[in-house]
Amino acid sequence: VDRALHQNLDLRGSLMRLVATRAQLGIATAGRLPTVDANGSYNYRKESRNTPFGAFIPRTDVHSLSFDAAWELDLWGRVQRSIEAADADLLASNYDLQAAALSVAAEVARTYVDLRASQRRLAIATENLQLQQQTLALVEARLSAGLVVERDVAQAATNVETTRSRLPQLEAAASMAFNRLAVLLGGTPQQLPESLRNAAPLPTLPEHIAVGGPADLLRRRPDVRSAERQFAAEVARIGMAEADRYPTFAISGQIGLAANDAGSVFTRGSDFRGFGPSLRWNLFDGGRLKHRIKSLEASAEAAQVYYEQTVLLAIEETENAMTNFARERVRRASLVRAASQARRAVDLAQTQYREGLSDFQAVLDSERIAATIDDDLASSDAAVATNLIALYKALGGGVVVTDEG
Repeated sequence: VDRALHQNLDLRGSLMRLVATRAQLGIATAGRLPTVDANGSYNYRKESRNTPFGAFIPRTDVHSLSFDAAWELDLWGRVQRSIEAADADLLASNYDLQAAALSVAAEVARTYVDLRASQRRLAIATENLQLQQQTLALVEARLSAGLVVERDVAQAATNVETTRSRLPQLEAAASMAFNRLAVLLGGTPQQLPESLRNAAPLPTLPEHIAVGGPADLLRRRPDVRSAERQFAAEVARIGMAEADRYPTFAISGQIGLAANDAGSVFTRGSDFRGFGPSLRWNLFDGGRLKHRIKSLEASAEAAQVYYEQTVLLAIEETENAMTNFARERVRRASLVRAASQARRAVDLAQTQYREGLSDFQAVLDSERIAATIDDDLASSDAAVATNLIALYKALGGGVVVTDEG
C-alpha cells in the first residue's frame, strides 16, 4: 500500500490537479495587491508640412521609461469572494486526492486478498486432487482383486478429473490478481517481488473494530468533505458575481522619464508623473449579469444536492459494509464447523468402504462435499477480509482497531 501511494499513476494525476488548483489560489490572492508595470518605448513621428502642427514641428523622437501602477479597491468583496472560492476549490481538490489515495489503498488490499485467496483455493484443490487420486488408486487395486465393479473406478476417475479441471481457473485468477497488483503499484509484473507468487496466509483480522458515530463518519470521509467544499466554492462565486452589480473603484498612477533623444532621458527635467482615481460601472449589459447570477445560484443548489446525496451514500455504504462484514463472519463460523464434520465424514466413509460396510457412492459424496466446503471456507475467509477492507474504506480510513473492543 505504501508503495502504491507513492507510485500509482492515478494518484500522480490527482496530485498534479491539486498543484494546479493551488496555483489558482495564488492567482486569486494576488488580486488584493496592486499591479506595477515597467514600460520602455521609442516613438518616431514625421508630420505633414501641410498641417499647422507639421509646419512648426515636422518630426518628433520620444524616448521614455515609466512605471505604471494600479490598485482596485475591493469595496464590495469581489476579490475576497474569489479568494474564498479558490480556497474552497483547493480544499476540495485536496480531499479528492485523499479519496483517490483511499480508493487505491483499498484496491491494493482487496487485490492482495484476492491473490492470497486464489493461491489458497488452488492449494486446497491440489490437496483434494491428491486425496482423490489416492482414492482412485485404492479402488483400482480393489478392482484388480475383484472386490469392486468397474463403475466404482469410473466414478473415482470422474471425481479426479472434475477437481483437476478447476486448477487452471484458479491459476488464472491468481495470475490476474498478481498482474492487477503490478498496475496498482505503477509497474509491470516483472517488477514485483517473486515471493508474491508463493502462497501465503491471508492477513490476520482484528476481533473488534471501533466504528464511531455519524459525526465521526462525516469528518473522516474525504468525499463528503470535498462535496461540502465544492458547495462553499459555488456560494462564493455567487458573491463574486453580486459584487459586479456595483461600481469598481481603482487608483492608478504613473511615473517615468521622457526626452526627445536617448542621451537626455536621465537629465533634469525629463521626469513626468500622474495620479488619480477611476470609476467603472456597468450600467447596462442586456441582462448578462442577472442571468449569470441565476446560473451560479443553480450551480450552488446542485452542489448542495450533491453534498446531501454524498452524505446519504456514505451512510448507506457504511451500514452495508458493517452488515456484510458481520454476516460473513457468522457464515464463516458455520463453514469452519461444517468443514470439520465433512472431513470426519470422509474418514468414516473410507473406513466403512474398506470394511465393506458401505458402497463407494458414500465415499464419493463425502469427498465431493468436503472439497466444496473447503473451497467455500477459503472464499469466506477472503470475503471477511474484503468486507473489512470495504468497511475501512466506507469509514474514510483511519479506523481505530483494538483487541479489547
